[in-house]
Amino acid sequence: MDMKGQINKIVEEISKNPNIREQFEKEPVKVIEKVIGIDLPDDIVMKLIDGVKAKVTIDGVSKAADALKGMFK
Repeated sequence: MDMKGQINKIVEEISKNPNIREQFEKEPVKVIEKVIGIDLPDDIVMKLIDGVKAKVTIDGVSKAADALKGMFK
């Protein structure tokens, strides 16, 4: 399984749909299995959850930094 590709797929889905993002915050396992379309072992799901949370956080920080840079130009 391409973990990085799956993480990007999930992050993209979360970014496009606020309902899915809200559900991910409450029930990340269900969202991941729904987006990917298969039932995964718990250890893989936990790695995906950690990867998605890290990517969402990094993307959010990056967007905030870009916005701040734009304010000072």
